Amino acid sequence: MHINHPLTGSMVALITPMFEDGSVDFVALRSLVEFHIDSGTHAIVSMGTTGESATLNQEEHIEVMRKTIEFSKGRIPIIAGTGANSTTEAIELTSAAKEIGANACLLVTPYYNKPTQEGLYQHHKAIAEAVEIDQILYNVPGRTAVDLSVETAVRLAEIKNIIGIKDATGDLDVAQALIDSCPDDFLLYSGDDATAVEFILMGGHGGISVSANVAPKAVSEAYNVAMDNDRNSAETINSTLSDLHQHLFIESNPIPVKWALYKMNKCESGIRLPLTKLSQEAQITLEQDLLSLGVI
Repeated sequence: MHINHPLTGSMVALITPMFEDGSVDFVALRSLVEFHIDSGTHAIVSMGTTGESATLNQEEHIEVMRKTIEFSKGRIPIIAGTGANSTTEAIELTSAAKEIGANACLLVTPYYNKPTQEGLYQHHKAIAEAVEIDQILYNVPGRTAVDLSVETAVRLAEIKNIIGIKDATGDLDVAQALIDSCPDDFLLYSGDDATAVEFILMGGHGGISVSANVAPKAVSEAYNVAMDNDRNSAETINSTLSDLHQHLFIESNPIPVKWALYKMNKCESGIRLPLTKLSQEAQITLEQDLLSLGVI
């Protein structure tokens, strides 16, 4: 079902560009924001998984979000990644995001702790009640070791400022269950590039994409036509991206996408431990995708 809401379509899970020493390159960040505005990306997610949120301290985390908002100058919505496995820390980050002018927050399920469904409900409820800003749930069990059930998502959808969910399970049965069960005005996003177009064709409202870092125009076009229920055009565009969708996960995200953007002269090759640079073997594979897309 089409929704008239500014937070629909192609939303990039933006990398955090870094110098070789791991410090943040704010000049490259500004350029990336412009790249996405020029390419038709609908919103930017700052400090999500792809932004290496796990390896930036809280001060750096807030500064990257603040600079991204500053560089955007209100031309594109900025969604701040403010999830944490400590409810207190998530509230602190979400409060900071509100103060610096984020349009909404994306909150990953608490990783490592393995809370129960009731714990997940209480965690997200506490953050929503503590900070009056639109919040999007983020379920990515492959990285968090916990799976937010459809039933828990539906319970949370009743809370006024919890406005949507990013589902990164890649399971279209879960997508269908969310579409069937959640309120009509609850925003449903794919967090899995390989299945995102199908998710949108089924009734989703967009996707938060890693591939959009590399091919923002094509991803945006694919999502736009999918939201218009034009299956043939969506599948045709998406078929040119299918290898990229796969190979950007050839090693743990964001290792491949940061290397791809380095090859595209969009940033330096810096990445923080425990993540390491893309292996030579994987570079050969990904370089072929970049050449075939004409981005290098």
